[in-house]
Amino acid sequence: MGLSRLGQVLTAREIRELVADGLAEVEREIQLESIASVEVVTRISHHLQGNGGKRLRPMLLLLVSRLVGGRSDCAVRLGAVVEMIHAATLIHDDVIDDARTRRGKPSANVLWGNQTCVLSGDWLYMQAFQIALRLRNFAILDILISLTQMMVEGELLQLERIGKAGITEADYMELVDRKTASLFSACARLGALAGGANDSEEAKLAEYAWNLGMAFQLIDDILDFTARESILGKPVGNDLREGKVTLPLIYALGECTDAERDLVGVVLREGSYDRVPLSRILAVIHRYQGIDRARQRAQAFTDKARALISTFPESAYQRALYTVTDLITERDH
Repeated sequence: MGLSRLGQVLTAREIRELVADGLAEVEREIQLESIASVEVVTRISHHLQGNGGKRLRPMLLLLVSRLVGGRSDCAVRLGAVVEMIHAATLIHDDVIDDARTRRGKPSANVLWGNQTCVLSGDWLYMQAFQIALRLRNFAILDILISLTQMMVEGELLQLERIGKAGITEADYMELVDRKTASLFSACARLGALAGGANDSEEAKLAEYAWNLGMAFQLIDDILDFTARESILGKPVGNDLREGKVTLPLIYALGECTDAERDLVGVVLREGSYDRVPLSRILAVIHRYQGIDRARQRAQAFTDKARALISTFPESAYQRALYTVTDLITERDH
């Protein structure tokens, strides 16, 4: 990554160390607040929380809060809230997708079944809102309610489009906005509120995080085709197997032959690579530069995020938020 005009960029470890105390408090809050009167809910919550997540969303919230204001108990509680909401969405996503693994381990729905997991995900959502309600701040609740509606609408839109090869780039970006970027943006807004930012700072940080979230999901979808399963923590090519047409494939489908399009159609209809191996799909994607074009699109979002965060006064937290854009683009899982 080298040098930026903001000075020496930070490593991932250095970024985490800036908010390590806050993240440790977030972990304690999650452990405490994930204890339910029904034991299975607690077990599912702790299974997911202890399954190797990067805690990127609470880390983003804490960095933003400290950028504009400093340490606060409010930021810690909101860090727990966003991570619990994220965990609830993962539980529901795995049920909807009939996923078998999550971060290289059996997914919760494999261990406890779909019905129990759906209800446990619901419980986590409500528990997260209960924590937020204790803060007695309508602005926070407004952000969280809007966020939840956006994410549920995104999941419903994705279900409507499962198995369809005619997904456009605009369709895809709408899903990424609702399912991923909206949560990143909400994290920044909440961090800004906890830190006492003014309206202009809050809006700018929300836009920064939205661009970061868009880039994050685009890279995630690229890695689904390019990473090794041992690093990715789930089968490579899993999105297409589940009927999801993502940006690298959208670009290729826009230029490929009818015969090549039919290959993709077979995988979408059968939900497997038994008749059409993944290697043949990858060949089509590479033939039309689908990976490279999607990576360029992700880079455009990170460039926008960098431009926004560069307008803030230089500090360790600003450099961290600047560097996060590089870490998102260059990650391998």
